[in-house]
Amino acid sequence: MSEQNSVVAIYETHVQAEDAVKELERCGIDMKILSIVGKETHTEEHAVGYYNNSDRMKYWGKAGAFWGGFWGLLFGSAFFVIPGIGPLLVAGPLVVWIVGALEGAVVVGGLSAIGAGLYGIGIPKDSVVEYETAIKTDKYLLMAHGTAAEVGRAREIIQSTHPISVDLHAGQLVGSAK
Repeated sequence: MSEQNSVVAIYETHVQAEDAVKELERCGIDMKILSIVGKETHTEEHAVGYYNNSDRMKYWGKAGAFWGGFWGLLFGSAFFVIPGIGPLLVAGPLVVWIVGALEGAVVVGGLSAIGAGLYGIGIPKDSVVEYETAIKTDKYLLMAHGTAAEVGRAREIIQSTHPISVDLHAGQLVGSAK
């Protein structure tokens, strides 16, 4: 497991998650330490598409402005189809950890690829299960990863944005502080 510090917040809607990212940016948080995860819940019969343009993925569809904005701000973007969860969009450094879990064929008892990626950065398995459940029920995860000081400051700001929950994960600490 990693010595990485993380704070993970769950939001009910993409608008709430987007507002939180804007608040973090406004307060001077480095956007390179943030990741966001949400399902592609598109249910209309209009075209949805993804394409790569240079080093940025493009999206058009129901939530195009939401995801397009993050892919311009955050470091890395990806689209995954994960069994048991479905279509998943990820922006930020979590992409690298998920890909690492997939490429390394990491299997962590009962966890999806996203779960293995979260577990790989030091998030305890019981919390990973909670986050996978949140994603399955169309919630959004916003994470900050970094030093204790960076994560502590991000946590203070995130708490002011009224997420459903906020958990702090420090290095190899088992459990979470709410």
